[in-house]
Amino acid sequence: MFFDPCGASKVRLSARNGAVVALLFAAVCLSRIAHAQRLAPYLADRGTGIATSMFGEYVRKGELLVYPFYEFTLFNQFEYKPAELGFGLDQDFRGKFREHEANFFLAYGLSDRIALELESAVFTTARLLKDPSDPSALPAELKESGFGDTQAEIRYRFAHETVTRPELFSYLEVDFPFQRNRRIIGTQTWAYKAGVGAIKGFSFGTLTARVAGEYDEADKQVVFGEYALEYLKRLSPKLRFYTGVEGDQDEVEWIIEGQYSLGRRVHLKLNSAFGITSKAPDFAPEIGVMFHF
Repeated sequence: MFFDPCGASKVRLSARNGAVVALLFAAVCLSRIAHAQRLAPYLADRGTGIATSMFGEYVRKGELLVYPFYEFTLFNQFEYKPAELGFGLDQDFRGKFREHEANFFLAYGLSDRIALELESAVFTTARLLKDPSDPSALPAELKESGFGDTQAEIRYRFAHETVTRPELFSYLEVDFPFQRNRRIIGTQTWAYKAGVGAIKGFSFGTLTARVAGEYDEADKQVVFGEYALEYLKRLSPKLRFYTGVEGDQDEVEWIIEGQYSLGRRVHLKLNSAFGITSKAPDFAPEIGVMFHF
């Protein structure tokens, strides 16, 4: 049998390549195992990031979240005052209201404790159908469209979660009055919101509670505003489930959401809110895709 040095070289090269691939694979596996071991059980649903204003979303230091989404809002009993819409009569009525919004959300983890957010309705179209019992000069149908609500937030985590203690965070939101001449879309006056919250992970899921006070330039008074109790559970590596009850004074709604991973840095979000009290939206579905950079 003749000795083939080229063939022997190929065998040695193939073996060497196989060893390199095996070592790389082992390194990746060990890295993932080490990461999983470092992640405490109470962080299994949410990871190590700072809570954002988006349901079930957290941003880590140096990470950028980009979330384009569409939202529809339906009120069958929308409370309004003709005087607040420029039509004189200072009395409450209930009309039908429909709104479509194309929104854009950004969040950036400035540090392990501080996150910045910006959210804007880049295009909104809304329609208010007048209450038949309303005797004011308000048109039977009021329509508006254009640039909608825009707000910025700073969020601060002042205590990390431990085995025995919940994570504690606070936030400050500013709503910009870019629509001073609008009636039913956008924000007409400066508005501010300051809140605090707590997060605790358990074997059955992660609970979050938060509450905030609000100040509006038009009312010139601080009022008890937003409050919520939320639940998040990772059902599998690709699927998370969220549900919560959120209120703003006497407007209370129930929200459910599913999050499905489409890749390592992108996931689909599908949710809907359902009104619990009469002043809350009857139905408000949302769909979007969250990108992580």
